[in-house]
Amino acid sequence: MFVVVECKYIVYNTSGGIVPGKLNVHLVPHTHDDVGWLKTVDQYYVGSNNSIQVACVQNVLDSLIPALLADKNRKFIYVEQAFFQRWWRQQSEAMQNTVRMLVSSGQLEFINGGMCMHDEAATHYIDMIDQTTLGHRYIKDQFNVTPRIGWQIDPFGHSAVQAYLLGAEVGFDSLFFARIDYQDRAKRLDDKKLEVIWQGSKSRGSSSQIFTGAFYTGYYEPPSGFYFEVNDDSTVVQDDISLFDYNVQERVNDFVAAALSQANVTRSNHIMFTMGTDFKYQYAHTWFRNMDKLIHYVNQDGRVNAFYSTPSVYTDAKYALDESWPLKTNDYFP
Repeated sequence: MFVVVECKYIVYNTSGGIVPGKLNVHLVPHTHDDVGWLKTVDQYYVGSNNSIQVACVQNVLDSLIPALLADKNRKFIYVEQAFFQRWWRQQSEAMQNTVRMLVSSGQLEFINGGMCMHDEAATHYIDMIDQTTLGHRYIKDQFNVTPRIGWQIDPFGHSAVQAYLLGAEVGFDSLFFARIDYQDRAKRLDDKKLEVIWQGSKSRGSSSQIFTGAFYTGYYEPPSGFYFEVNDDSTVVQDDISLFDYNVQERVNDFVAAALSQANVTRSNHIMFTMGTDFKYQYAHTWFRNMDKLIHYVNQDGRVNAFYSTPSVYTDAKYALDESWPLKTNDYFP
């Protein structure tokens, strides 16, 4: 005997935005793709030599575009032009037009925009400027946009040259990074000073200032337990009651707890979850499927407000606040 079971397709509501009076959790989907680290740049791009590290940037970009097209509310940021330009040159005219549409709509945003995410301690400032200019020029030529946000999430320590020449002078509206001295971080967490106005030049004064944020954990990863690559260990959001391990309320509770913990050390009711890390989104659907569910069920729960965002959206929200920010001068070096 065959039993017919009625199956209901769940449509997830991911259309939310900022809600005044609530804690707003900006989910920022991203991948950090080192332009050379354990493998060469070309090996990282094509996915060879995976015995050293399983990483294929070509897969990331191939997987990303259909995932964005599946839901107009989904967003993604991409950074390293050394990889993007390799991929872009291989695409058909139809695919290039599709990507231009995603960029124009704000679903796909270029952040930082240089060929790589340059080191700030040992690199000469002329090389920093040149590689940033090279990337920005290409983005302007192909998409007629200019990146708004600095995203130096992996370099160890940060120079005032970055804040001034490659922040305020480039025209960035904000600058974000992860790695600062552990004692500095501990003090800033206690004082709610992870987000500041950074004045990179004493002589240039206020014209060299830029809104700057150091990430909550010291890394650029999601909260613990919210990694959704195919082989990651995090528990997926299982919302089908006909299957084992239904866990919607547990996952919502974990999400809210992570949000409240971060909010305790953040000024204002806006926080950012960096949803990604090194060479993630090689199968983008797994990430977006789980984030769709989290946004849907977290907002149904109502304790916090979650939505797809970008660092530009987050920055605009911070600028709109009636909030005074601490002033930071000098470097972020130990």
